This record gives sequence, structure tokens and C-alpha cells, in this order.
Amino acid sequence: MTSLDLTGLSAGPAQVWGGIRLVPLLRAEPVAGLRLSREVYADPVGADVRLNHTTRYTSYIPHGFVADWSGEGPSAAYGTALGDAPASRLALHRMAKRRPGNRLRFLPLHLALEGYLALHFGGPCVQWDTWSRQALRGGLSPRVESAYLGADVPQLADALRVFEIHPGQCGVLVYAADALGAAFAVPHPDDYRALHATLLQDLFGELIHQYAQYGRPIAEFTARVDDRHVRTLADLRAAARAQERAWREAHDTVMAAELYDTSYAFSRVYRMGGFDLWRFLPPFHRGGAAQHIGEAITDRKGRVAYLKTFRLSENQVRRGHLLQSLAAHDWDPVRTAEALGTVPEELTRRIRNAGFAALLRHPR
Repeated sequence: MTSLDLTGLSAGPAQVWGGIRLVPLLRAEPVAGLRLSREVYADPVGADVRLNHTTRYTSYIPHGFVADWSGEGPSAAYGTALGDAPASRLALHRMAKRRPGNRLRFLPLHLALEGYLALHFGGPCVQWDTWSRQALRGGLSPRVESAYLGADVPQLADALRVFEIHPGQCGVLVYAADALGAAFAVPHPDDYRALHATLLQDLFGELIHQYAQYGRPIAEFTARVDDRHVRTLADLRAAARAQERAWREAHDTVMAAELYDTSYAFSRVYRMGGFDLWRFLPPFHRGGAAQHIGEAITDRKGRVAYLKTFRLSENQVRRGHLLQSLAAHDWDPVRTAEALGTVPEELTRRIRNAGFAALLRHPR
């Protein structure tokens, strides 16, 4: 599995608020056999997730999602609450944890972010002279990245508040100044209605916050029907459907191509009956193209039932590219520099500028 199969999801007519464009994702039929619900956590700031006996993940974690493939529909799990009333704070163990029955609790978006933070987290595998003792003992720990809460992205709250949820809507693509910031999709329209507002509690990248803050209002895409060819209601209906098809094709091949057409490295997190929970990383190619990390639940045919993505900043892509290059050459600074078309001294500068100075024996 190397790409996202969004068969069954189609882009609906976009809605615009200032610099924010929301594109609904519609399903003709819900995904059978899977539902998603939310459990709310009290005191989400600085919540800890114990990944193993030595590693913790700390972030703002307002809620978890519960995937239910029991066929009984979504329900509240013990010690949790559905809706806005917070429950007692739970002890969070692991990013994804089985619940009684055919249910799995996982932490939306944090599953993907932890996968990015864990990228070559162990650090140098060979004791080259370049690397510090700390790097050889503790790798990249602590590994830190920053993001913005959806509620702090200018205009997003208003855009979501006035957004008209469409019949059959099971997801949304969020654009700021027509830069794709996030994708969110669920199996069932009722799940989306219940989870629509949670986008304000998601994390968004630096670029999307800046575009929403400083970007100008964007234009709406309006349908234009040539009335010279319309004689009956059937003609009008056919012309309207042709406009819908043209919009979907333009959106999928231009605006969302960076998400749909990219090859990803998928890592399976959990098997859930006929479904699989994955997280994925982009190729970290340099050159300015937008790249996204994310998580997905797919059915037996690999079709996406659930999706949540996060757009990386150029600096985050640069860090991923640098770490992958080092790991691909056994953390040998000479070979890595040659592969990057530079010299070891310049590689050292890049490592320092990327925020990894602690890896170096001589960090200054």
C-alpha cells in the first residue's frame, strides 16, 4: 500500500469564508461495518501518552476517537463522555488501545504526529566522530515540534460555524488561501455531523496559520451554464451535473493533487476485523511541493474509511529529508554529504540549523 484510495468519496461544492475554503467530501453510501465516536478528556493541556516503558508523548489531547466494528453503532465507553461535557481524565497508554468488544480507542492526528516525531528517533547507529555522546546514548530525545490549534487559525471557527453540511457528507478538506491544510473523512454521515466541530481542536501547521492570518479573501468557484443549450428541465439538470463533474475533476487533479497523487510510506498500527488502522509519512522530497503526514482506516480492498492529515511546513519537510538521508547512509557524515551534493562542513551546518545541534559533538 503506497497511496490513498479515496474510492467512494467525492468532492462537493466548496464554501468560502474569507481566506478559508471548505470542500465537503460526500459518500453515496456509508462504509458498512464501521462507526466512529468521540471520548472527551478533561485537562487536555500537557497530556501524556506512555508509548513504552521509556518513551512518552506529550501534547494537547482533547479527545480520542473510538472505532467500532461491532455492528452495534457508536456508544460511550466506560469512563468517557460523548459530546461536550468532559469526563475524568484518563490515563493514556499507547496511541491505540483495544476496548471491550470490537472497539479501538486511538488518538486522532497524534497517531500521525508521533510517527513523524519517531522518525529515526534512535539516532546514530554507528559511532562516527561527528556525533555526541548524548546522540549515541539517547538519540533524538527530546524531539519537539510545534503546531497551532484549529481554534487559533483565523477565520476557521466562523467558516465551520456557517458551513452547510451536505446530505451524505462524510468529510472535509480545509484550505487556507487555497493551500490544502488538512483532510478529514469518516465512515458515516452521522459520524461527521457529530465530529464536525472537532476540527477546531485539531492541530494545524505553521503555513496554514500564516496563510489564514495574512492571506487575502479568496474567490468562490461559481457554476456557469450556457442557457443557449437549455430547453428543458432535463437539459438544465444535465448542465448542472456537468458543472459538478468539472468542479470535482478540477479539484481532484489540481487543488488536492498533492494529497491524492503522492506515494506514502504506510505503517500498520492495528488490525480491526475487516479494517486496518495505518499511519503514513510522505517521501520528504525537497523542492517546495506540499507534503502531508496522516492516519487512515482502510477496508479489505484498501479503500479509505477514515482519514486525517496534517500539512508539514517546509522546515519540517527539511528535517525529515535530512534524517532520512542520514539513516540511509548509516549516519556517515561523509557519505551523506556526498549524497546531498555537498561537503561534511555544510552538512553539519544543516544539522545545526534544523534544530539537531545536540546530535553534534561540537554543537557550535
